[in-house]
Amino acid sequence: MVQILDFEREIFALETQIQDLVSLSHMYDSVGDITHEITKLKKKLRRMKHDVYSNLKGWDKTLVARHPDRPYTLDYLDLVFTEFFELHGDRHGGYGPSIVGGVARFDGKSVMIVGHQKGRDIKEKIRRNFGMSQPAGYRKALRLMQMAEKFNMPIITFIDTPGAYPGVDAEEKGQAQAIATNMFSIIQLKVPIICVIIGEGGSGGALAIGIGDHITMLEHSVYSVISPEGCASILWGDKKKTAQAADALCITANDLLKFKVIDEIIREPLGGAHRNHKQAAIRMKKSLRKNLERLTQIPLSELIPLREKKFREMGKFVEEAD
Repeated sequence: MVQILDFEREIFALETQIQDLVSLSHMYDSVGDITHEITKLKKKLRRMKHDVYSNLKGWDKTLVARHPDRPYTLDYLDLVFTEFFELHGDRHGGYGPSIVGGVARFDGKSVMIVGHQKGRDIKEKIRRNFGMSQPAGYRKALRLMQMAEKFNMPIITFIDTPGAYPGVDAEEKGQAQAIATNMFSIIQLKVPIICVIIGEGGSGGALAIGIGDHITMLEHSVYSVISPEGCASILWGDKKKTAQAADALCITANDLLKFKVIDEIIREPLGGAHRNHKQAAIRMKKSLRKNLERLTQIPLSELIPLREKKFREMGKFVEEAD
């Protein structure tokens, strides 16, 4: 069953009307030629989609980023890459199914892919813990990235998580340490790294695989230090203020590009990536090709200093006298 978001109801109503007219024209000759009417409605639909999706606020974008039909890491692996060979385990007895990774081919060259995977059906969602990784997942991710450095393979990460798993067992197994170790280690890797936020980029769970030379966001993805629900609960003690919190957090791609937290926005198909996986993948592939070619031209001696500089320059503070 298709999930219809509140702001999409008029769009779906018009789409249904068009489908009914098309079916009617095929079934009954007596209705006459209604091609012109259908064409007019299709133009109206396109304008409506453009108007709606080009003016989405932070909370609306969050709902799109969480859409259950949105393409996940494994979908992009099928559509963008070839010869993917998944690698498992953190070599400390952990598996980490919330993060998938392995070697693949991109334009005939070997790359290392690491990304969050939420799962489609209930069974898979539970197995993958809804994309919220335990420490084993982050240790696995770092192991694969270090392997990529050893064999001189560029790294591409796909970020799509509400955040790191906050359970007691995860904390007991070193969740904070695993995230911090990843961030410290990844920034020193001597290979190009591209990070793509494809859905939700939530807090430390995103940053654990989100350190790179080029940070990209899909148009309707979000990236934040905390979820709008969590922010509303902490600041106002009222989860009904999620929309207000989302706006205050500035979590959209346009906001983050303006603040230089990210480097590029990949435009999604009209209506969102969940409506057209193939077109979304084509646009992503174009971006990855362009940026991999650029990054591989940078001498390794310059790559790490540039990466460090990039993250050190994020954010500003002003000291004021008492």
